[in-house]
Amino acid sequence: MKTIALLGSTGSIGTQTLEIVREQRDLRVASLAAHRNIDLLEKQTREFLPELVCVYDEERAKDFRTRVSDLFVKVVSGMEGLVEASSVESAEITVPAVVGMIGIRPTMEAIRAGKDIALANKETLVTAGHLIMPMIREYGVRLLPVDSEHSAIFQCLQGRAGNRIAKIHLTASGGPFRGFSKEQLEKVTIADALRHPNWSMGRKITIDSATMVNKGLEIMEAHWLFDVDYDDIEVVVQPQSIIHSMVEFEDGAVIAQLGTPDMKLPIQYALYYPERRFLPGKRLDFSAIGAITVEKPDPMVFRALDLSVRVGKQGGSAPTVFNAANEWAVAKFLGGEIGFPAITEAVETALSAVPFIDNPSLPEILETERLVYEVLNCQRL
Repeated sequence: MKTIALLGSTGSIGTQTLEIVREQRDLRVASLAAHRNIDLLEKQTREFLPELVCVYDEERAKDFRTRVSDLFVKVVSGMEGLVEASSVESAEITVPAVVGMIGIRPTMEAIRAGKDIALANKETLVTAGHLIMPMIREYGVRLLPVDSEHSAIFQCLQGRAGNRIAKIHLTASGGPFRGFSKEQLEKVTIADALRHPNWSMGRKITIDSATMVNKGLEIMEAHWLFDVDYDDIEVVVQPQSIIHSMVEFEDGAVIAQLGTPDMKLPIQYALYYPERRFLPGKRLDFSAIGAITVEKPDPMVFRALDLSVRVGKQGGSAPTVFNAANEWAVAKFLGGEIGFPAITEAVETALSAVPFIDNPSLPEILETERLVYEVLNCQRL
């Protein structure tokens, strides 16, 4: 029996993680955390009976305490509650599946508490990889990627035997706007951007896929996870989402991980690593696929890709600015306040306006995030 702490239990990754708990029956949930969806959180709490639940929104936490007063469960709130949920003593592995930089501190505290990390929060490594990776080594815990692409790379590296990576081929579906021109992107709607051709994901990450900011964040994440130079990470578009990523070695051999587009596979692999278990669902039918195509992304249309590499190479607080500006812009786009191309424009604006810090501490990372919002709230995009 393995015990998990799950942050972001009502989101896409969180609900799929609980589906695996339900199917496998030898996983126990020590804690759950969600922002404000207390209707679903109550159902999860009654089914999985965690010892601790964090409702980040403090007003909703009061309501939630009343709702579950018949259960033996501790209800906490705010950032301190999220930290407590991430590092609850009985948990062996923490799954940070919250969206945004809110996941950094709980992840760090879980590491300090000796928990393995099944990481489903890109922002933690993008903005604080220089802090997280030394901690992983210091506390002797495992960092297991949940992102489908990074899980694919991780799987390709099993049996690596110390051989050097020559290149990572990071795959992308191309999103809903593959093949579009810059002029076409100016006319897309929120509904268009949320219509991903292959994956079922949360709203924010779906928009990130449409701009390919998501792939930019994954480039930075791959740099930290696999200790690979930015010049050795190449994004390739694989529209069928069958090849989830590839690793090329010094002798020219390329190892790929293939599968159907199902996030439950990387989640389950991280939870049970190195064991593989039966996972219900569709299997690849190679006779029906016909062809697997690969192409280059258009950097003139998806400017976030080249921008992310420049930001990653610069390091310091630049990735925090990139990430925070994108979070601000995606929220504005989903609220109908700015157009689709303005998302990348907001990132560029923030990068030129917010002061650079070479080796930021966690407080400096969070202050940089605040400054980004302050600067962008004064801009007209």
